[in-house]
Amino acid sequence: MIISNEIKSERSISYLKKGVWLYFLLLIFEGALRKWVLPSLSDALLIVRDPVVLWMIYYSWKKNIIPQNVFLTSMIGLGALGIITALLFGHGNLFVALYGARIYLLHFPLIFIIGRVFDENDVIKMGKVLLYISIPMTVLIALQFYSPQSAWVNRGVGGDMEGAGFSGALGYYRPPGTFSFTMGTTLFYSCVAPLVFYFWFSSTKINKLLLILATIALVASIPLSISRGLFYSIVLSFLFVVTGLFFDTKKLNRLIFVVILLIALGVFLSNFEMFRTPVEVISTRFEQANEIEGGVSNSLVDRVFGYMFRAFTDSGDIPFFGYGMGMGTNVGSQLLVGDRVFLISEMEFGRLIGEMGLFIGTAMILVRLTFALRLSWLSIYKLRKGNLLPWLLLSVGLLNLVQGQWASPMNLGFSVLVLGLVLAIVSNKPLEKKTKSSSMKPTNNIKN
Repeated sequence: MIISNEIKSERSISYLKKGVWLYFLLLIFEGALRKWVLPSLSDALLIVRDPVVLWMIYYSWKKNIIPQNVFLTSMIGLGALGIITALLFGHGNLFVALYGARIYLLHFPLIFIIGRVFDENDVIKMGKVLLYISIPMTVLIALQFYSPQSAWVNRGVGGDMEGAGFSGALGYYRPPGTFSFTMGTTLFYSCVAPLVFYFWFSSTKINKLLLILATIALVASIPLSISRGLFYSIVLSFLFVVTGLFFDTKKLNRLIFVVILLIALGVFLSNFEMFRTPVEVISTRFEQANEIEGGVSNSLVDRVFGYMFRAFTDSGDIPFFGYGMGMGTNVGSQLLVGDRVFLISEMEFGRLIGEMGLFIGTAMILVRLTFALRLSWLSIYKLRKGNLLPWLLLSVGLLNLVQGQWASPMNLGFSVLVLGLVLAIVSNKPLEKKTKSSSMKPTNNIKN
């Protein structure tokens, strides 16, 4: 029986889509595996998504699906160069260099594979799944908030009985949810926020009860997470909503409705003791941080721009080829000095320049910046055509692309996923809808 090339192409895309969904599920529940299910394998599970990515890249290459573009070629070339410079001029440890290179040789290409095989319907399906997950996730972080660090729900990676929470305020700890570390909670709800806003302003069909419960979960997550970063991220997503509605003024009435709804939910939840305490805790957290950092504006400016500029101004003593790729990661420091510490810099620009040197590090930063500009332009184009979704997702993906801490597998995973979803929407028609002659050509709008 002869199977047509079109059917083969559809099968290939179907396999890769399943790979994306597996990557997504492992990203959400990787921490649960490391803490509660298979704690003895916690170190190996840190890179549990890497074999999935490796298979997807191999399969995409075999089926001639991987797109060709300047961003992908540049990052792969710089990543390969980084391995060489790390071995010849840097730390000299092959395993550390390979661990650092996986960011650029495995996960960064996955952005373009997701953009190639997913379409807007797939993105919306994943968005609805995120909304479903947000409801039990909020119940979980509430249990973690009120439970001692010795409780099973707060158990740390590898079954650590000291707990996975991170100090918040008034003796309460920031809950990690199903993730290995508390940053996972911030990243997760940061992705939920633009999707909640999108479904309120979109005509896309969705169960209204699900949307209401997910909205309640989002509002409740702010005080329960004790995360200033999450609060800023949700505010940023809302600002993207406001700017996006400039192109669709017919929905301004709905904006007023959503604002009133969010305020009403906040007032409603504040009537319950279990939410009054988290509100007091996060308020104290803001006050303490403002006293230390000199106010909200100074804190935000320093977070967004201060570390970026200091990466260049403080680079005078860094060798030309840097200290070596992978040295700025926790795993790299564990392999090199036996302890998980920041050997170079906690922030992304400082890590890139410290690992790769001023010249190559800056080149990597420029690739990310130009890719961010390209995605922004394409999202604005879609916005002008009436599609708000990529613009809202970019409210999360943009900062993660420009200066997200990709040394962390969790941060890297969320960045890759969100950017891939943005690219999937701003791309041309889905690959499986192409003709045989066009199926081998890149379908996204990121030019060759």
